[in-house]
Amino acid sequence: MAKKTLLPFVLPVAAFGTTIIVGAMLLYEFSSTGTMSWIDALFTATSAVCVTGLSVLDPASSLTDKGQLTLLTLIQLGGLGIMTYSSLALYLLRRRVTLTDRLAVGQALLHNTSFDLGRFLLRLIAMTLSIEIAGAILLYFFGDGRFTAFSAIFHAISAFCNAGFSLFPDSLMSMATNIGVNVTIMLLIILGGLGFAVLDELNLWFKQGRKRKLSFITKVILTTTFLLITAGTVVLFISRVSSPNTDTFTTNLLTSLFQSVTARTAGFNTVNMAEMTNLYLLFMIFLMIIGGAPGSCAGGIKVTTFRALGAFMMAQVRGREQVVIGNKALDSKTINKVVTLVFIATIIIGLATIALNLTEGGNYSHTQLRGQFLEIFFEVVSAFGTVGLSMGLTAKLTTAGKCIIIALMFIGRIGPIWLLTTLQQFHSNIRYRVPETDLPIG
Repeated sequence: MAKKTLLPFVLPVAAFGTTIIVGAMLLYEFSSTGTMSWIDALFTATSAVCVTGLSVLDPASSLTDKGQLTLLTLIQLGGLGIMTYSSLALYLLRRRVTLTDRLAVGQALLHNTSFDLGRFLLRLIAMTLSIEIAGAILLYFFGDGRFTAFSAIFHAISAFCNAGFSLFPDSLMSMATNIGVNVTIMLLIILGGLGFAVLDELNLWFKQGRKRKLSFITKVILTTTFLLITAGTVVLFISRVSSPNTDTFTTNLLTSLFQSVTARTAGFNTVNMAEMTNLYLLFMIFLMIIGGAPGSCAGGIKVTTFRALGAFMMAQVRGREQVVIGNKALDSKTINKVVTLVFIATIIIGLATIALNLTEGGNYSHTQLRGQFLEIFFEVVSAFGTVGLSMGLTAKLTTAGKCIIIALMFIGRIGPIWLLTTLQQFHSNIRYRVPETDLPIG
């Protein structure tokens, strides 16, 4: 195995791991009470770098100003991606980026291996900062005095990076009826979850007077995102109005729309998750598993995977050999990746759920722990999808439970398919085929 071939796949894992360790040491040093445990610092750093948002402590009260600034820096680094920053640093230092590095960055961000890395990264940084600054200004303006300059910047970056960290102890529940804040946060979440490639293409599309045709991938991402937000709003709204609550029609609609947007990886909440109905929580889990677009700040299996899986199922039902989305047919390699990713994600979520059930009360009966299974399953999916929503279990996790969630957040951010690709670099090609046969199914 050539070292240059392996490096682009191992480097992001090593970079994320190193950043988490350094971030944990800084957060431990900058805790306001001086009593933050090492495991809590590691948990918070992992959640920040993996832009998850799950937190065992309240950032506003448990961290000093330097600690909050450190947390914000970790969120920004995690959102943009350590590999992106590394490539930008190499470019600015006029060091030659190897072909394998260039290919890896291209596949992760633009699905195109022949782009100008330097110009793209400069546009990426400029676009990100512009969106975050605009978001911070809007939050400060619409916040009715609730946001300081720093907290507005903090929440804007947290929203765009889909991190979900908040300096308010109740997240954004106290602003559930503030339309300006809600819309601003939702726009930031959506933009951050579309992916840098999509934002870059949309930017060029607008500049050229919409004469330029959008690519197939961008169209799939935009349409699937719109459908998921709409479907999520409808289902969550029905669940809200069918349950006992005193909120008005407008408030229920606004909170349903907000949670539909934030559930697919952001982690902010304007309602108390622990008080929601089972239907509400189950559909939130469904949205959390899907996540956002590839190459974005979002986690989950990604909207493209969900769309491809849906097209594959429809092809099977209709008896068609080709899997078609719009006017394009997906090749067999893409379908194999989709099935593999969904299978791996299911296995990881299942094993983590079993492990947490053992660590968080495995010696108690079902009657004594009634309702905890859903809390654990919700927590596991939230961590794997790097969402950050919780029904209140995070703060009560045992040390072993925190370690499981840390591993889940890391795997969810790096991506199961990326880890699988890394492991496959050690495999050798098999130069023979074994006899094929049928197997009864179903």
